[in-house]
Amino acid sequence: MLVTFVGGEAGPWSIIRNDPIRGDGLAAAQRLVVEENGEPQRGVWTLRGSVSNERYVNSREQVGLRERSPSLGRREATSAALIPIRKSEDWWMLPQDVRRAIFEERSRHIATGLEYVPAVARRLHHGRDLAEPFDFLTWFEYAPRDANAFEELIGRLRETEEWTYVVREVDLRLERDG
Repeated sequence: MLVTFVGGEAGPWSIIRNDPIRGDGLAAAQRLVVEENGEPQRGVWTLRGSVSNERYVNSREQVGLRERSPSLGRREATSAALIPIRKSEDWWMLPQDVRRAIFEERSRHIATGLEYVPAVARRLHHGRDLAEPFDFLTWFEYAPRDANAFEELIGRLRETEEWTYVVREVDLRLERDG
């Protein structure tokens, strides 16, 4: 499934923060549209990613994620974050097993994320194979009451060895209308 994120003047999500964390940021936009498999609208910027197979999980982790992860679009989840990330060429030159070791065995990315479900719903979009400016578009939804938990999750992930390979990251925070 191809997903397009369009920052502009229309859409159900208000952009309340647009912070460059590492590297260049994104142009200012007021609203966000998330378009799944449809014709994207025009905006200030457009980011695309595909929802694909889970690439770094083992079977036990995959079962845990499927059993515990909530769906997107929950009525109470009116807060969201879109965090586009690009990793260094050094990361991509590593063999798959070495990337997996950094990602989970040492950085505990999946295990850490599982500590925050079902409060935080997430979906990963792959952009690298689409020649997009970001390798990953990470989308999170949560209720406002879970905002502190989400901040803790992101803070923990940014302190890992895996994050030393991030060369560009933007942190967009959003609120859904209604």
